[in-house]
Amino acid sequence: MAQLKIFLSDSFNPHLNLATEEWIFHNLDPSSQVLFLWRNEETVVIGRNQNPWSECNLAQMKNDNVHLARRTTGGGAVFHDLGNTNFTFLSPKDGYRRENNIQIIFDALKNFGITGEASGRNDLMVPFYDGPRKFSGSAYREKKDRAFHHGTLLLHADLTRLGNYLTPNPKKLQAKGKESVRARVTNLNEISKDINHNRIVETMVASFENFYGGKAQIESLTMASLQQIPELNEQYKTLSSWEWLYGNTLEFTHKMDEYLTLGFFDVQFKVEEGHIKDLQIFTDCLYPAMIETLSENMRGKLYEGATVKTAMGGLREKFPDLAAGLAELESWLVKNIEV
Repeated sequence: MAQLKIFLSDSFNPHLNLATEEWIFHNLDPSSQVLFLWRNEETVVIGRNQNPWSECNLAQMKNDNVHLARRTTGGGAVFHDLGNTNFTFLSPKDGYRRENNIQIIFDALKNFGITGEASGRNDLMVPFYDGPRKFSGSAYREKKDRAFHHGTLLLHADLTRLGNYLTPNPKKLQAKGKESVRARVTNLNEISKDINHNRIVETMVASFENFYGGKAQIESLTMASLQQIPELNEQYKTLSSWEWLYGNTLEFTHKMDEYLTLGFFDVQFKVEEGHIKDLQIFTDCLYPAMIETLSENMRGKLYEGATVKTAMGGLREKFPDLAAGLAELESWLVKNIEV
């Protein structure tokens, strides 16, 4: 019988939890059956090939202290909070059936009087009077000797906040990629008031052990685990880096315009791998030397609010009489591209 291992995260840090998934996938014994259960504090998680500036309202996220995380797998953007429990399964490739994992989840949910049904390849649904609603989305990946399956369980997530962060401000932004169609979703506590993270962990652990007919080795993971597991620490450093979160983005253009005290501004950025490859500022502002200096100071730099603030700091010293107008221009630019 395969060895059974269960990891439970005591941390709500999304970069640690996603790094743990990578560590499990790349470093653990592929002959083991592994279950990892975890939660993130408020986070928007985007897919590997998505553009954070087009998928997310970055300024609102920063204002509300919402994390950005990027998966190594594909798919669309999702919002996590502590009402969302995440599961990860790792299994040997030989004899792997994703239906096994779904059965483990459904068996756990039966403890709460919930009957789930699979829809297509990725979604788990529950029947409602007006049709089925989604409570779980999944993704899969494989290597030569192992199969990996991870997904979500909406327990009592704040579904009203999804649109706050997954719908960007009205920006004239063109990026490569397609918008995804989102299914109707529901929290499981609409069906069972007793369900919560601790109880779903208990039932998932029991269901996992019952399914495989053995006792699992259970280990808790915390931020301190980074110092104890070098491979995990390396994954964490990568997935929490600016280069991974923002720099790993296909070329895109970002256009914004506004009437400001200094004049009308039509600003167009060309961004590649998170850097300002080029920008053009069309304006009726009466200070062309200031505009040219601003462009020069930002070109080639990281596409983030800090770049604008640094560039504006130099301009205020050079053009002290324009301080109020420059502060307004800075605030507007930062609001549109804030990271």
